[in-house]
Amino acid sequence: MKEFWVYTLARLALFVVTWVAVTGIAALVTGEPYPVVTLLIAFLISGVGSYVVLRGPREALARKVEERASRASQRYERMRSSEDVD
Repeated sequence: MKEFWVYTLARLALFVVTWVAVTGIAALVTGEPYPVVTLLIAFLISGVGSYVVLRGPREALARKVEERASRASQRYERMRSSEDVD
């Protein structure tokens, strides 16, 4: 579960930092922050950025999910085989 929160918080932080930067640049260049437009631009930039920057936490989360799914599958198979014996 730790991996989930690390990845989620890192992704959120990357988005917020990107949004602040894009809004600041827009305010400097145009004189107006245009919050909706900068929100969409920041969403796109942070999405691409998270693919590159957050590779490690994303892979750690994927490994953890795979381990949990494997354990659940093994438990299910054990339950089925014990039912077959009965």
